[in-house]
Amino acid sequence: MEEKKMLTVTVDGVKYAYPHGAPYRAIAADFQSRFPYDILLVNRDGKLCELHKVLDRDCSLKMVTAQDVPGIQTYERSALFLLLKAFYDVAGRESVDRISVGYSLSRALFLRAKGSFTLDQALLDRVEERMRELSAQALPIEKKSINTDDAIELFRREGLFHKAQLLSFRVNSHVNVYSLDGFVDYFYGYMVPDTSYIKCFGLELFEDGFILRLPTLKNPSQLGEFRPSMKVFRALSESTRRCEALGASSVADLNTTIAQGGATPLILAYEAMMEKRIGDIAAEIASRKDVRFVMIAGPSSSGKTTFSHRLSTQLRACGLHPHAIATDNYFVNRDKTPKDENGNYDFEGLGAMDVEQFNTDMVRLLNGETVEMPSYNFKKGAREYNGNFLTLKEGDVLVIEGIHCLNDQFTYELPRESKYRIYISCLTTLNVDDHNRIPTTDARLLRRIERDARTRGYSAQATIKMWPSVRRGEENNIFPFQDSADVIFNSALIYETALLKPYVQPLLFGVPRDSEEYIEAKRLLKFLNYFLPIPADDIPKTSLMREFIGGGCYHV
Repeated sequence: MEEKKMLTVTVDGVKYAYPHGAPYRAIAADFQSRFPYDILLVNRDGKLCELHKVLDRDCSLKMVTAQDVPGIQTYERSALFLLLKAFYDVAGRESVDRISVGYSLSRALFLRAKGSFTLDQALLDRVEERMRELSAQALPIEKKSINTDDAIELFRREGLFHKAQLLSFRVNSHVNVYSLDGFVDYFYGYMVPDTSYIKCFGLELFEDGFILRLPTLKNPSQLGEFRPSMKVFRALSESTRRCEALGASSVADLNTTIAQGGATPLILAYEAMMEKRIGDIAAEIASRKDVRFVMIAGPSSSGKTTFSHRLSTQLRACGLHPHAIATDNYFVNRDKTPKDENGNYDFEGLGAMDVEQFNTDMVRLLNGETVEMPSYNFKKGAREYNGNFLTLKEGDVLVIEGIHCLNDQFTYELPRESKYRIYISCLTTLNVDDHNRIPTTDARLLRRIERDARTRGYSAQATIKMWPSVRRGEENNIFPFQDSADVIFNSALIYETALLKPYVQPLLFGVPRDSEEYIEAKRLLKFLNYFLPIPADDIPKTSLMREFIGGGCYHV
């Protein structure tokens, strides 16, 4: 018998010898004791590999657990696959018309199910019990490549028409599908090798659907706390209905519309709906006679600046006189800026703001006094006064945009009735298909990559590298206050990823293969492949997307 060739595997700088063809799962098992949580994938020289893959070259390996972003994404995807298999087992394949994953909601996935069954907690309890039975059996999750035409026919037979429609736009001749005990599905991303890895989950009835509760990145062995923002949920539900009304509730629907020449009517219809929504908000502000401060907050790349301009236009149409105020002008001087645990300036915390001066100026304006407004010189790291005086007259309102605008500690001296608070975020409800959701953070990251490259000269690698820090700031300073808003404004546009594709794709290809950011760049590139591109020609100059791709009529 021929002896297998030995290959060198480097882990944490130490070299080990393994035979050619050794499964990565077996190699991972030798290092599992070093990690508190299951190893779910391996990172082989910057490329993610599933554990069923085998060693075929000398390489360096990093172990990936659910405490790593690719790991928790893999766990979520695998848990969803397990849920779908269990749901069909319990309800009966012939009884299920459609199960669709909607969006992430407070450490859980929200799903809807339709068919000839009663969706209640009793049914969900049986499904969860079946999930645990399947998990205990350690059933293999198998991956195989099949002809794309065969896959399309397979999913049509199974009644998964969105998947068949999605794959009809696929250029590749083959597609990877996953199977679990006879149940076959298509997923965008990686899977764990068998069901025993999926231990932490829960099912609960919620509103007009149900949730799949999942663990968190910080503690993958426990379910995350489920405390959803009902205002955000309502905004997501409203957007879902809008997409369905336009016949574009998935990427497959969107691609069909683009392929049939319907992109321009879709763009104009969605922009019109957004303009009407902004007009309704302006009308409500105008109806509240005590409102003098319109406070706007939202996470990065939500389109806050363009939204504030468009809202100001609508406020003028309602007979008001808006004045823009940027809270960035109230940063404390650089020598007083607090630092984080790493010794870097913390510009995102409330301590970076001169809260007392802001409140003093706003109260004086509210009382009819004339105030010299500051301007922050970011090069010098100091606030300056350049003779910019402001007095609030009848019908004047201040449109104030900033990270802390929903935090009552930031506006502690302003009467509640004088404030109208708006939370803006890009809450995308367009998913790849029924079982593959698009995280809202992906939409914002794509926006940010293009804008950073166009306006700041940043590479995609630089933007991806800083993104986790941006997200941490949002978690601490923005998301906790979203429910205090008078209104939630969803800035997601149904067509935006198709628009951004030709802008962002070349930037992502520029991320070096040997960099840590390459894995995320590759994931985004694979995601963009699902979309047919659309040109920017018919995007209105007032569109929120102009803030990111340029060519707008506002100075942003």
